[in-house]
Order: sequence, then structure tokens, then C-alpha cells
Amino acid sequence: MWYLLGVFILGGVGVWWFIRWIGALRHPHYLSPFTDAPPYQFPEGFWWGTATAAQQVESQQNTDWTAFEKRAMAEGKFEKYTPEANNIGHIHQLGDYPAEVIAKKTDYDARFGEDLDTAAAMKHNAYRFSICWARLFPTAEQTEASEEGLRYYAAIFDKLETLGIKPSVTLFHFTTPAWFWEEKQGKRGWERSDALDQFGRFVQVVAEHFGGRCAHWCTLNEPVGWLYTSYLVGVFPPHEQRKGGLLAVARLAVRLLEAHTLAYDILKADAAKRNKTISVGIAKHTRAFEPYRNGAPLDRLAARIAEQSFVWDFLDAIHTGTYKVMGTPFQKIPGLAGKMDYVGINYYGRFYLKSDVFSPQRFSLFMHDPHDPNERKSELDWALYPHGFYRILQASHQRYQRPIYVLENGIDCRSLDDTQRQHFLVTHLREVWNAIHHAKADIRGYFHWSLLDNFEWAEGFTSRFGLIHVDYLHDFQRTPRKSAEVYTQIIQDNAISPEHWETAAF
Repeated sequence: MWYLLGVFILGGVGVWWFIRWIGALRHPHYLSPFTDAPPYQFPEGFWWGTATAAQQVESQQNTDWTAFEKRAMAEGKFEKYTPEANNIGHIHQLGDYPAEVIAKKTDYDARFGEDLDTAAAMKHNAYRFSICWARLFPTAEQTEASEEGLRYYAAIFDKLETLGIKPSVTLFHFTTPAWFWEEKQGKRGWERSDALDQFGRFVQVVAEHFGGRCAHWCTLNEPVGWLYTSYLVGVFPPHEQRKGGLLAVARLAVRLLEAHTLAYDILKADAAKRNKTISVGIAKHTRAFEPYRNGAPLDRLAARIAEQSFVWDFLDAIHTGTYKVMGTPFQKIPGLAGKMDYVGINYYGRFYLKSDVFSPQRFSLFMHDPHDPNERKSELDWALYPHGFYRILQASHQRYQRPIYVLENGIDCRSLDDTQRQHFLVTHLREVWNAIHHAKADIRGYFHWSLLDNFEWAEGFTSRFGLIHVDYLHDFQRTPRKSAEVYTQIIQDNAISPEHWETAAF
């Protein structure tokens, strides 16, 4: 009996140490501890730009999100999302804004020429934007794309070409046509039997009309983040809360991987006909997932699992051709393996995971450490963590050996003299330089999120990510923030100067 008790205790200690060994660590560094002195010089030909998305800046089209916005307004659902209260069907403080603002968003439709002129004046040489599927196919009955929609995007390409700004185009940035969600054989959206056919038709039209004008494509923006917020948390349309965690959305993840494969093939076939070289990838939402307590093995294990599941599984699937759930092969996707010309990284900071010893299967997620009053965080209460950016870029390079583009990186900071955004910009760009210089990562571009303040999904118009401030209540007046000037100076030097490092980084 004592022998069995000893084996049990020793076994338990062994398991405890094994979990500690394989689990993640909470790192003490805020900035990566390299000692190189500025200037931090970037490679020649580096892409410097900003990013936007159609639903967030353009006028309302017949999308699933437009339907959600109209429903939230009609029902007066304006509460804020928090991890503790999902508030399904709400858009934060949407009722504070007039109907014109909700319909026009930033009035980008009328002002994109002005906005792109400003980007050019700020020395940006690249611009990421999305093409709204519903703008080209607003109704299910259409057999041909909307001529008006095609002319709209052609005008954007014309303007970019005139300014000498390179376009990077996203095909799925969270929104789809409203008719895509009409039931077909009991299924809606990406689960419909004709989903890939419908998406392929859209991509084919985009390739035919704009394939000769763009060499950098993003098929899917943050697919795992979209699945999480749409089908597990329920904050995004279709507002579901499926039980079963990752397995509950695994088939949807496979469908998105199939959509990426299809779009990749269509774009590449079009480029081949044009004898044109293009790059196609996805934009992956990344976070540094770390344990709330280093001394709690289950916290460390949860953080490791969360990082693998949220950050790497989807990219691993494109790399290998097989999608895995919790390390177990779920499905092989024909034709997928290797269809990733670059790795697209979106990075916004650190999340903490905390376990409950009395309920080991449940974990609490913290966007910042509530017991650390000195932790830097955005106005969305997201923890700032530049060192985590370096580790994501380093790991992306080591895992996939592909060129890397930072497709989004930004902060909610609402003042015009946005010292926190200046700090964020300089420290995170230094981590990009660290990854190039120390990890030997092939990073070719950086797109700050965002060019201008915009509609931030369930956060509504309250969050401000723009280098350019938008005054929604006074005819959408634009005012560049101080950070826009800092970014321009970095671009002009193609480097972070000692002065910027001293004044903005600390």
C-alpha cells in the first residue's frame, strides 16, 4: 500500500514537472533585451504603409455586418463587450452617432482620394485594403459583378498607381454578402454546400479585373480570430456560441482553408496568364499567450495550448496540408500544402491565462494583468508587449522559412498628441528590426493599423486606431496625429533614429 502511494506521489510530481517543462513562460522583458544602439536601419525596398478594411471605412453595403449594425440600432443594443460579458448582438455606443455616420462610416467613398494623397504625403509606399464581396455581388441573383462596384475599386487602383503606392488586397476581411447567410439545405454562410463556388466566383471576378494591378494578395484576414468571435464567443455575426471549443469549429476552419486554396489557385492562374509574379498569403492574428502565474503549471500549459491553437495551427495547416486540432490530425486538405508565399502577421499584444485548480478544464483570459498597476495598456485595456512581437516574428521565420509581412500592428489611443501610439510605433518597429537583425527573419514590410480612425467592429466608433483622427460629428474632418509625423520621419530615414528612440520609446 505504501509502495503504491509512493508511486502515485512520485508520478504526480513527475506530471507536475512535465507540465512546467512543456508549458509557456511569462517573460519578464517588456522590450527585447538586445543592446544595439540606434539608428535601426531597415532593408532597402522595405514596404511602409497602413491598412484599412472595407466595412470599417466604406459606406454600408449589403453585408452580414450591415444587417447586424441596422439590427443593433433598431433594438438599442449598445453595450460594451468584455471577456466576462459577451453582450451578443451589441455594438458599443453605436447610438451616440447619427445615421449618416453609421451609413457612411468615415465617408471614405467620397474622400479616398484625399486620404490616399495624405498617405503619399506621409511617404507611405504601400497600402493594404479589402475589396467588399457584397459591393460586387449585392444580390444572390446576379450573374455578373456590379459595374458600379468595379468602377469604385478601379478608381482606388487608379489613385494608388498615380501616387506610386503599392496595393496589398484582402479578399475576406470578416464580411460576406447578406444573401450568403440565407439557408440552403439547412446551412448558412461558409457551411453552405455552394460556399466555395460563390466565393470562387467573386475571386475570379477580382482576378480578371484587378489581377494585373496588384502583386500582393491576402486571401483571408484573421480566420481563427473570426471563427472565435463569430462561433464561440458570438460577438460577430452569425452570433453563435457553439459548445465543444475548437472541435466545434474545426469543420469551419477546414472550409476556410479550402477557400484559401481556391483563391490562391485562381490568383496564381490569372498571374500565369499575364506572365506576372505575385505573392499570396493570409493575415494571421497573433498574440503572446502567457501564464498569469509562472508557478501554476496549469496556467503555463493553458498558455502553450492557446498559442498553438490560436496562432500556429492554421498556418501549420497551410504549410503541411493537414489541419490538426489539439495536436491530432483532423483533416488533410487536397492541394493546400505550401500555398503560402509569405506569412502575414497581425500583432496586438499579450493575453494571460489563469487556471482554476477546482475546475481544471476552465481558464480565465485576461487582456492585461489587473494586479499590475504599472503595466502599459491601450485604451481597450490590451496589454502592450513589444517583446512578444519579436518572439512571434522569430517563431514565424523559424517555422516556415518564408518572407514575412506585418499586415497589422496598432493601438487604440484617442488623443491627438498620442504619445502612447508614438511609443507603441517606435518600440514595435524596433522589434521588427530586432527580428531582421538578430533572428535573420526575411521581413519585407510593415502596415500600421490604421490609416485613419474607423468603425472598430463590436467596439463601434469609440476605439481610435488611426494615424489620422476622424471627427465623425463635424463632417468627418481629418486631422493627422503626432504619430503620423513620427512614422513619416522613420519612413524618410528608413530607420529609427537615436532621437526617436530616446523621445518616443520611453
